[in-house]
Amino acid sequence: MTAYSLGPLLYEGKAKRVYATDQPDLVAVEFKDDATAFNAEKRACLAGKGERNCRISALVFEWLEGRGVSTHYLGVEGDRWMLVRPVKVVPIEVVVRNVAAGSLCRQLPIAPGTPLDPPLLDLYYKHDALGDPLLTEARLERLQLVSSGQLQAISELAMAVNRGLRELFGSVDLELVDFKIELGFAADGRLLLADEISPDTCRLWDRRISDQSDRILDKDRFRQDLGGVVEAYGEVLKRVQGVCAQPRVYR
Repeated sequence: MTAYSLGPLLYEGKAKRVYATDQPDLVAVEFKDDATAFNAEKRACLAGKGERNCRISALVFEWLEGRGVSTHYLGVEGDRWMLVRPVKVVPIEVVVRNVAAGSLCRQLPIAPGTPLDPPLLDLYYKHDALGDPLLTEARLERLQLVSSGQLQAISELAMAVNRGLRELFGSVDLELVDFKIELGFAADGRLLLADEISPDTCRLWDRRISDQSDRILDKDRFRQDLGGVVEAYGEVLKRVQGVCAQPRVYR
């Protein structure tokens, strides 16, 4: 029996629905089977995708918490529901790149697959109508999105997440190419990792496979019409489950 009652829909995004509950310090997130790419110009419904992303995200959040990363995560309920703390989302998409791929290689003369050491941190303004433009320090200051102290905290948290993810995925022969995260401030002012971490938000390559297409275990399978999207996500889940405890159930 759940310890809360579901309230009204607060927000529906491309991959999740967020609901209020009868508890002010609790929000319920439903993971959808919808898949989108190219700013939602490409769409599909992939049965089982939401369940896999929910479970992967839960396991990853718990892994990161065990390594000192503060998150909004509280627990799961059922196959595709996650319970989280409410946060005021920072309108910045944070991207960490360990290997050159995707848009970076289209925008700069860097060959795909080039290792990036140290990792590259990119910040983008979360604004669909503007195409999520890249932010410079001067643009951040102009828009007054975050203070200099908050920007430092964002950078440190992003790199802590990267270290934790590389440890986790590396232990199961997955190459963490890059990932994007969302952050938010809790009611007590703490900066928390929010949203999800899954093959929807990470580029993951299978180190056991050399073929450049077959090794892809992330959303690029959908972007590039490679097929087997849900199966690839299932492979990531299977490997992560092999080194993580079962996610905690919210009570």
